[in-house]
Amino acid sequence: MKRLENKTAIVTGAGRGLGKGIAKKLAEEGAKVVLADVAPAEEAVAEIKAMGGTACCFTVNVAEQDEVKALVAFAIEQYGTLDIMVNNAGINRDGMLHKMSVENWYTVIEVDLTGTFYGTQEALRHMRERQYGRIINISSGSWLGNIGQANYAAAKAGVVGLTKTAARENAKKGITCNVICPGFIETDMTLKLKEVKDGAAWDSMMQRIPMGYAGKPSDVGNLVAFLASDEAAYITSEVINVGGGMIV
Repeated sequence: MKRLENKTAIVTGAGRGLGKGIAKKLAEEGAKVVLADVAPAEEAVAEIKAMGGTACCFTVNVAEQDEVKALVAFAIEQYGTLDIMVNNAGINRDGMLHKMSVENWYTVIEVDLTGTFYGTQEALRHMRERQYGRIINISSGSWLGNIGQANYAAAKAGVVGLTKTAARENAKKGITCNVICPGFIETDMTLKLKEVKDGAAWDSMMQRIPMGYAGKPSDVGNLVAFLASDEAAYITSEVINVGGGMIV
């Protein structure tokens, strides 16, 4: 029997990149997965179905509370329950703090932090009734501070505080809440660095990683699958880095 068989999961920001990798790993482990994104994640769903998994997609803007409510209701209607909530959706609008527009500040906070709050809150309402659940929120090594990312760092630090609070409030309800902080992960977006200055930008980033290479979405997906499983029933309120030693 697969680790997540008979479990239902939502993964936000699952149309591509890291979220897609997480969704595929959960499906591989037997979970029925709802892939949520601002655009229909039909291609990712097709890939999961082609490998024998069960999945569907739902279009959502996580910064809109009513849409997140509808997402959770859809998952429960589609598959009968919600066991695993992975709040992965996020954006960045980088810029030096003294030049950052108020719009770019609020846009990142609304998606990365408030969106995670909405997803966590809605999942908890269902999970508390069942006295079972796994909430896994994706932060970033940038939560410790990063030049040009005041908005993103603040949002991701907020995700850590939010998750630790949720863990304390819901531990006796059989619900675990943990944070994963990915480092530099190889996605379509990050691979574009290989095109900058004949790859010099990519090489510079590799030098910052003690292991010397970028992670893959599956590296994060493997940890998500473990934290979502019954094997991790006594692990909650943790912040776990997946960064090849880059995050200290």
